Amino acid sequence: MTVTLCVLLWPRRGRAAELVDYEDRVLRLLPDHGARVVQRVRTAGDPSEPLEVHVLEFPSQQALDDYMGDERRTALAAARDLAVERTQVLRVDLV
Repeated sequence: MTVTLCVLLWPRRGRAAELVDYEDRVLRLLPDHGARVVQRVRTAGDPSEPLEVHVLEFPSQQALDDYMGDERRTALAAARDLAVERTQVLRVDLV
């Protein structure tokens, strides 16, 4: 069963470029798990709004779990912690 997520990401103050760099790196791993970026957008940078919004599609819960546990992704945890203030993940259906 396909799993579709909407991911909202807020940067730490002054760390927008680092957030973008981190996301560039980890989103490249998705195809290795059979997943894809359906859409990736950026807002104008108002601090009350997320900087980036992604819609991601995984072929299964197992593929999502494998991506989340991917050692290449988890090795970047320090970069993520430096750049990302807040993340909100919503399970959604494409309509």
